[in-house]
Amino acid sequence: MLTAAPTLPRLDSLFEIPFTNEPRPALRRSGWRGRPRPAQNARVTLDPEPERPRMFGGHLEPVRLPWSWAADRLVTARNYWIATTRPSGRPHSRPVWGVWLEDAFYFSTGSLAAENLEANAEITVHLESGSEVVIIEGTASQVADVPLVELVAAAYNEKYRWDVDPHDMPGPLYAVRPRVAFGWVSDSSGLDRGSAFHGTATRWRFG
Repeated sequence: MLTAAPTLPRLDSLFEIPFTNEPRPALRRSGWRGRPRPAQNARVTLDPEPERPRMFGGHLEPVRLPWSWAADRLVTARNYWIATTRPSGRPHSRPVWGVWLEDAFYFSTGSLAAENLEANAEITVHLESGSEVVIIEGTASQVADVPLVELVAAAYNEKYRWDVDPHDMPGPLYAVRPRVAFGWVSDSSGLDRGSAFHGTATRWRFG
């Protein structure tokens, strides 16, 4: 089983976000101001062609964002929201911890999401920010390759200052490779009347 520092709760599954009222141990600062540091081997190798997304009943004419902009935010994000579908067809959403590595998002969960993915592997991953939005859609596949599990666990431990044992996983490890992704920038104040959103909304398709 996964072991954690005494002041932190045990996790029912690998990357689920722990909730506690007890003080968290201080993070070492290295110029990141509390943001999780990206793994050193988080390379950006995908280069999908940006497209105009269909929104508000038509196609916008934005200055399209490069995929590297989205990949950078997928690497440095701390919390990710995943959306899956219950066998009954009802939606299910929850936040998880994870890492973006080698052009895929890796996470683990022992929650209802794991049962949902057994019946339907379709998944959406959404970052928390509503001002710098990144959404990826694809399928979640279980990872069984031991060297890859070790690589992901090492990146996870570095990012979250955790102690995941890749040889004693509490739940399945999933890889989500994007089929399509969306991204845009918006002014949270709304004073620009949507000009930032209309000017940056981008869609990327992957083969």
